Amino acid sequence: MSISEKMALAARMHVMLLRKTGRVTDTEWMARNHEYAEEIIRFAFDYAEREHHDDLAELAQKMANVMQSSRAQATYRPSYAHSDLQSGLRHEAANPMRYIGGIR
Repeated sequence: MSISEKMALAARMHVMLLRKTGRVTDTEWMARNHEYAEEIIRFAFDYAEREHHDDLAELAQKMANVMQSSRAQATYRPSYAHSDLQSGLRHEAANPMRYIGGIR
């Protein structure tokens, strides 16, 4: 799934959470960062179960499926890209892009 499709799904999730819970989320961060997306998905599932919002649970499941397939694709690296992988790891170590902590 392309980043623009993830952004569109994250935007739908953002709007639904804002309307139902008052929670404001970062759509771009949700589309790009697995840890943040997983935390938002967990929050959405918990709220949907507690307040009986089947539409929110359905959207959270779609987002979970997209992020799960995206994570599986991201872990595959062809063997010929070893030097690219090493330089990418050095870049990640210098500029960590990860979600730390829980949502407020």
